[in-house]
Amino acid sequence: MKQIVLNIPDNKYLFFMELVKSLGFVKVPEEIKLDKKQKEFVEGTKNSLEQVERHLKGEIKLKTADQLYNEL
Repeated sequence: MKQIVLNIPDNKYLFFMELVKSLGFVKVPEEIKLDKKQKEFVEGTKNSLEQVERHLKGEIKLKTADQLYNEL
């Protein structure tokens, strides 16, 4: 069995999943249901990782640990 990874636009996701589920030879794993707090954590982590990537590319400058400490 082969596995593929696809990037689907958010506004087409439900349509695509219905289409794929209608194919008898495709196995679709169960989706993980997250509560509001878990979703917020995931989104916050994604945002943080995006900022780190932008910092590594030189697009933005992040604060140092000393700067964050001094803000307290």
